[in-house]
Amino acid sequence: MPNTASDLARRLAENAEEVCRHYLPNGKRAGRYWLIGDVDNTPGRSLYVRLIGTGTGPGAAGKWTDAATGEHGDLLDLIAGRQRLMTLGDTLDEARRFLSLPTSVRSDDRRRDPASTGSPEAARRLFAMSTPVAGTLAETYLRNRGIALSRKISLRFHPRCYYRANTDDQDDVPTSWPALIAAVTDLDGTVTGVHRTWLNPSGRGKAPVATPRRAMGHLLGNGVRFGPVDDTMVAGEGIETMLSLVQVLLALPSIAALSANHLIALALPPTLRRLYIARDNDPAGDHAMHALTERAQAAGIEVRTLTPLLDDFNDDLQRHGIDAIAATVRVQLAPDDVARFLAPDVDHRDMTETRRTDFGQ
Repeated sequence: MPNTASDLARRLAENAEEVCRHYLPNGKRAGRYWLIGDVDNTPGRSLYVRLIGTGTGPGAAGKWTDAATGEHGDLLDLIAGRQRLMTLGDTLDEARRFLSLPTSVRSDDRRRDPASTGSPEAARRLFAMSTPVAGTLAETYLRNRGIALSRKISLRFHPRCYYRANTDDQDDVPTSWPALIAAVTDLDGTVTGVHRTWLNPSGRGKAPVATPRRAMGHLLGNGVRFGPVDDTMVAGEGIETMLSLVQVLLALPSIAALSANHLIALALPPTLRRLYIARDNDPAGDHAMHALTERAQAAGIEVRTLTPLLDDFNDDLQRHGIDAIAATVRVQLAPDDVARFLAPDVDHRDMTETRRTDFGQ
């Protein structure tokens, strides 16, 4: 029995089209590629899997890339993402099941101990139990805030997420609400926590509870990421703030640190050369912007500030629309980043399919 990840990855690559038809049945073959919207089997053409190629290297069969997020990997990574598997052992066993090979017997599979409340493991399990945002109340909530649906895997939806009432809540407050779940990750992409936004069942606004937003797990230095970082990124506080910027800065990697204090302590990637800080227009936002600027400049990173017209960029998006955000951001970007990151026209939703299918065959 193949016992290593490389053995199983090779076997899967030899059967790449069968793997795609099984795990991504909403896709279709186009030449040497299997095309699909994302690892969650959403119809589309953003993610492409090479069906025919070399045995190793970037052109190998089984290698895949999501042109919308920059994510890439082999078929083991694809299976892990599609099945929401959190450990390598579970992923290898799922691959063996697909290949009709004997699965391993691991004593820790027989019984899973309860995860400690608020721990990274509890956060990972909650994220794994959640579902893609598309077609859910979370999508409705985001659209009501002016945010087009993002296929980024850092966002998910839970229909009945547990809510622990506090002294400011009414006595009869329900203990579960629908929730937008966001994965908090470290620089290596490991899920260290989650952020929960409990939602009003109408989809218009947050749930009527005392604290509709809470995070759990290890947050310090980490954040909710949208896109892999190379040499440039934008960082800010709130998830909706950063998703508002994503509407016009399609290709610029971004991270929501979730609070002003966590923005100050954000871990900066070693490859980073230019950092944009999307500041909130309040005293805490000013303090966070100045403190993070100091840290980044001390590390030799160029820092530029993106300042909204109102309190934050989601307020701008809801009050003034996407044109206003594009105009505001354009004059604050470095000249070479305007063409690199700013959407060339405002109707970016029509451009995404062109951007996502821009790959060679």
